[in-house]
Amino acid sequence: MDKKLTILTGDRPTGPLHIGHYVGSLRSRVELQQKGGYDRMFVFVADAQALTDNTDNPEKVRQNIIEVALDYLGVGLDPEKVTFFIQSQIPELTELTFYFMNMVTVERLQRNPTVKSEMVMRGFKSGLGETENDNRPGMPVGFFTYPISQAADITLFKATTVPVGADQKPMLEQTAEIVRRFNGIYGDVLVEPEIMLPSNEACFRLPGTDGKAKMSKSLGNCIYLSDKAEDVKKKVMSMYTDPLHVNVSDPGHIEGNTVFTYLDAFCRPEHFPAYWSEFSSLEELKEAYKKGGIGDVKCKRFLERILFELLEPIRQRRAEYEKDIPAVYEILRKGTEAAREVGAATMDEVRRAMKINYFEDGALIKEQAEKYAAKHK
Repeated sequence: MDKKLTILTGDRPTGPLHIGHYVGSLRSRVELQQKGGYDRMFVFVADAQALTDNTDNPEKVRQNIIEVALDYLGVGLDPEKVTFFIQSQIPELTELTFYFMNMVTVERLQRNPTVKSEMVMRGFKSGLGETENDNRPGMPVGFFTYPISQAADITLFKATTVPVGADQKPMLEQTAEIVRRFNGIYGDVLVEPEIMLPSNEACFRLPGTDGKAKMSKSLGNCIYLSDKAEDVKKKVMSMYTDPLHVNVSDPGHIEGNTVFTYLDAFCRPEHFPAYWSEFSSLEELKEAYKKGGIGDVKCKRFLERILFELLEPIRQRRAEYEKDIPAVYEILRKGTEAAREVGAATMDEVRRAMKINYFEDGALIKEQAEKYAAKHK
């Protein structure tokens, strides 16, 4: 089997992308693009997956496809180097998902930690044993099986590397299980992918500005890549810090302090001479904060300057692409056509391996013809 270095990753279009997406995956994508050394990189808009829990609001998904595409272009992903595509426009993904469903049990999906946490976050019922007076909605089957859909996304394009946040690790493990089972039954057709996590542990799961465990569009605790400078300032200044740090002189706590978690994710040594020359490193700032004498407002202003430096070039690039939206859709259209060619080739291999390419299987047709000819002699 010809194993090329292929990168694949994507995002749900349920709103514009935020800085959690950036440190969790987008930054890695741009770094990989600049580094080169890969055969192909696919970055897709997962609209079909978004519809699994937004089926009653398709307009939300439809409107946000362009938002996600603009964010991709804004962070610096280059359509000359990256193949962009829209998930729902690749019907081969649906076909492969259907075949994979026969390889995964309900019990295995129920054990998936990502599925469990998403069920809680969206308020879905947790199982068949719920009480009759429970008003929580049941989970759509499509949403329940989205780990299988993700496996199809990855394997249809024979991705070898998938840059994602830590919360997606169980999904990659499930994909690897499916690949091993499929190849064990049908032969070496699919490629087992490797996960690429952020090198900085603080980026694994960036908390929301309110200190909640996860930055989430549905929780309203995000800083978006497209936010204006004044919006970023307002959100940073309202960030959850240390509730015990009432006075500047009070000793501060780093653990659970959202501002310092964000500094861990975004701060670099060169930011200190530029924005806070009193300190030479983040560790030095942390030690001073823990001793007391450093106010939360100063820390927030430092973070605000760092985020402005990061986000302003992204906003400017995004604004240029916003001037020609039809051209952005053309990028998506061309990329989708190119992706479908790759996906169709993989599906040809899958069908041959599964022996369901009936009309192309000359040996089968000949065998059956001879069988029934002998019957009538």
